[in-house]
Amino acid sequence: MTKADHRHDNEPRGTLTVRTIAMPGDTNANGDIFGGWVMSRMDQAGGIAGVDQAQGRVVTVAVDAMTFIHPVKVGDVLSVYTEIESIGRTSMKIHVEAWAKRFRTTLHEKVTDATFTFVAIDEEGRPRPVPKPAKD
Repeated sequence: MTKADHRHDNEPRGTLTVRTIAMPGDTNANGDIFGGWVMSRMDQAGGIAGVDQAQGRVVTVAVDAMTFIHPVKVGDVLSVYTEIESIGRTSMKIHVEAWAKRFRTTLHEKVTDATFTFVAIDEEGRPRPVPKPAKD
């Protein structure tokens, strides 16, 4: 399956990494939740997944193909899922999806997806190798 095949799936791709609620203070002038608020939660989730894989500090260096599919509304529960797509020597590409469980409904739909690139760094902020996943 390609990344495009996942765009309209009814099930999230990856592991639930962050879950939070959209509050009135997070809205824009239209009353929807700021895209930047959603992106920040996605960056946070990607960072958690990156730290787990890298076993240490990581920094965000790029965000590719961010697609805002549906707005997030006040009261929606935002669930952010992560999946490591690839691991280089010092960097990782992590697919991140945000799903909203709509306030007072059972509707759960994908609202945003993107690919984040993180670099593992040492205590001095220099790139360091990312441990490879254990072979099964």
